Amino acid sequence: MALTGEMLIGATRLRGTERPVRAINPSTGEAMEPAYGGGTAAEVERACALAWAAFDTYRATTLEQRASFLETVAQELMELGDELVERAVAESGLPRGRIEGERARTVGQLRLFAQVVRDGLWLDARIDPALPDRKPLPRPDLRQRQIPLGPVAVFGASNFPLAFSVAGGDTASALAAGCPVVVKAHSAHPGTSELAGRAVQAAVRKCELPEGVFSMLFGAGSVVGQGLVADPRIKAVGFTGSRAGGVALMKTAAARPEPIPVYAEMSSINPVFLLPAAMKARAEAIGKAFVGSLTMGAGQFCTNPGLVLAVEGPELDRFVAAAAEALGAAPAATMLTPGILKAYQEGVERLSNAPKVQKVAEGLLHNGPTQGQAALFMTDAASFAADPGLEEEVFGAASLIIRCQDTGTMRDVAEKLEGQLTATLQMEKEDVEEARALLPVLERRVGRILVNGYPTGVEVSHAMVHGGPYPSTADGRSTSVGTLAIRRFLRPVCYQDFPAELLPEELRDNSPLHLLRLEDGKPVQH
Repeated sequence: MALTGEMLIGATRLRGTERPVRAINPSTGEAMEPAYGGGTAAEVERACALAWAAFDTYRATTLEQRASFLETVAQELMELGDELVERAVAESGLPRGRIEGERARTVGQLRLFAQVVRDGLWLDARIDPALPDRKPLPRPDLRQRQIPLGPVAVFGASNFPLAFSVAGGDTASALAAGCPVVVKAHSAHPGTSELAGRAVQAAVRKCELPEGVFSMLFGAGSVVGQGLVADPRIKAVGFTGSRAGGVALMKTAAARPEPIPVYAEMSSINPVFLLPAAMKARAEAIGKAFVGSLTMGAGQFCTNPGLVLAVEGPELDRFVAAAAEALGAAPAATMLTPGILKAYQEGVERLSNAPKVQKVAEGLLHNGPTQGQAALFMTDAASFAADPGLEEEVFGAASLIIRCQDTGTMRDVAEKLEGQLTATLQMEKEDVEEARALLPVLERRVGRILVNGYPTGVEVSHAMVHGGPYPSTADGRSTSVGTLAIRRFLRPVCYQDFPAELLPEELRDNSPLHLLRLEDGKPVQH
């Protein structure tokens, strides 16, 4: 499939006329063809108009039609074959195995949401039958279901060119909910985005859906991004990126005459707590495994372990020695873009120059144009508390160790941390009481708590939570990974004393859908 450098607006392709973007091959530093012209306010208007025109028709599709559409998107992505993988490798600098795994994850979550749509539990159908003889007042017939919010703007992520981008989790969950999607493709991987976008566009056509169910725009500035969020036909936003970018979109959304939710995943340093018995038993093993997690994918994961807390003493010295040895052998890794490398280097320099912060190890020197050198730092709890800048995320393979006087100090530091996506406990049975004391704090601070693992790697499943209190996400009540993500794009509607012929199928007494419903407060399977 020849890349054209065009945007996808409904069923049409259109070359943008604003400042063009080109992917930069991070392994070579060379600009890649074709150029992708940015969209104008007119293209934003057209895409949003088509999405709004498609909304009522698309949300009225049957569960089977919508599930089949998601599966068709998955199949179209797979049929792109090596072309999609090779372009994503070239545009991201990520190894082929990583991209193949990410494609499998992207296809897998589309198919998982197809199953979710079919089972209908997300509709949360509830029926409270009329009680005409109830005293002192009768109860009306009340029936409730979840309906989609409306068209959703999705912003592609730099660090996941497939799984968090054009056909990624935000798009899959929004489409599953019944919401048309307008994607702003990320400028770091426009060719990958075009291929994925054309796969979704082909699926829309094959499933005979309204063309406005999907559009994809490019734009290097704020015209497209801010324009989408400000458009009154957009009813929610999915975003993965920097805190500055997410906050800017949140402000635009809040300033609208009709404010809308922005589900932004933004900033997290994912603290790792090394409890005493675990350190005594396996400090060296923990140090080596920690470095493996830290340097995975050049550290370019939102779940990267950027903070470590441990009680000072000989066990911490053993951990640091093992981690320093492992990190010293870690090769420099290609980062996604020159801009991300520059920001990472500035973050490392900031830590290097911070008072009372010591650099304890660094990785091998870089030998490529966009390679980042891993770094590990250490400070004490009092110095960390005194310098808020030490809590800022450094996006890449850099982490900060905090020496604590005791586990109570670890808990005090945790209490003052910003909201995080994850927290990890390295522990043994003898650490249960220390862990128990930490848990209430962590539950208030993070979305996922791990024991004896590392936060990099997020399973796509029913129970997964990839979210957390601000600023890790804009809304800590939500997740961007897992089947619960569909709830971000739904809202409840109650139908009171409706005639049967006007009720949606899922709320009729003899519904042909055979869903699990809550009837008079009791779960009933039809």
